[in-house]
Amino acid sequence: MTTLLAQIAPQRSTQYAELANALASHELALSPLGAVITESAPVTLGGQAYLKCELTAELEASHLHELGLLATTSAYFDFYDQLGDHPGPLLRPIETDFRPQLPLDLVEARRYRGKTNEMFTHFLCNVARFSSGYAHERWDRLRVLDPLAGGGTTLFTALVLGADAAGVEKDAKDVESTATFLKQYVREKGIACRIQEDRLKKVGKRWQFTIGKETTQRCILANGDTAQSGELLVGIKKAHLIVTDLPYGVQHQGQLAGLLSQGLPVWTSLLLDHGALVFSWDATRFPRDEMIAVVEANSPLKVLSDPPYDQLAHRVDRVIKQRDVLVARR
Repeated sequence: MTTLLAQIAPQRSTQYAELANALASHELALSPLGAVITESAPVTLGGQAYLKCELTAELEASHLHELGLLATTSAYFDFYDQLGDHPGPLLRPIETDFRPQLPLDLVEARRYRGKTNEMFTHFLCNVARFSSGYAHERWDRLRVLDPLAGGGTTLFTALVLGADAAGVEKDAKDVESTATFLKQYVREKGIACRIQEDRLKKVGKRWQFTIGKETTQRCILANGDTAQSGELLVGIKKAHLIVTDLPYGVQHQGQLAGLLSQGLPVWTSLLLDHGALVFSWDATRFPRDEMIAVVEANSPLKVLSDPPYDQLAHRVDRVIKQRDVLVARR
């Protein structure tokens, strides 16, 4: 039996540290590593939080790559109770082979009001991939769509992981500022990038970024109504994954239900077979069972409800006392 120790990703605040602790075991269980984990339990060593995982086999190269991609854990060790006559605990660092496609600060440097925590966004992207028919595909072969893109955190996270990304956002100021940020970022970092601006008659405007030289990535930013995502993304290949964060501060269930009833049929038309949709929302006023009913009534998707999919709810702050995550597959 092999024992893996996974360090919970350090966070700037107690709030986000609690978030990482709440989601780490679920992320590991859903990942391709879950197949070789028999049990996991939280432990504290030297004042640092870890997950102690019992494995059925030695880690293979593919497992090491997956470790490097995880959001809620950040460093990994072989764990020994003792070695020979030397009592433990003893740790041996494990090297992962993940190298971000673009610098990590692409996600971290972009600041705006209402931004979703970067680690949580990364977690959502991972859960979408793990839950789709593309769980064993590398990120550089995948396309991610955020139909409510806001300031672009999901798009930039997908780019850093290696995927192509497309986003639709109704607020013109958000789209303009996101496009401006990306233009300035690639210029300052000396990253090759071709930019094309398109005006789409009667629906909106979009920017197409082709990033890199020999190996390229595409990022599409479209300004318009999410219910017109099909027209805004005309000519763009369908996504493997849809990842988004539903609007917070909505006081009435009817508003979110209306958004989903208009958006879901369009979003799922842009999703490949065996693809996955993942979104988070403020479940304080919109219970999970009612959200599942809305999704299944307005799309051909099947909501995944077996554990741990039904255990992803967590507290955010005094206002959002329960944020939940819904995962559905086409």
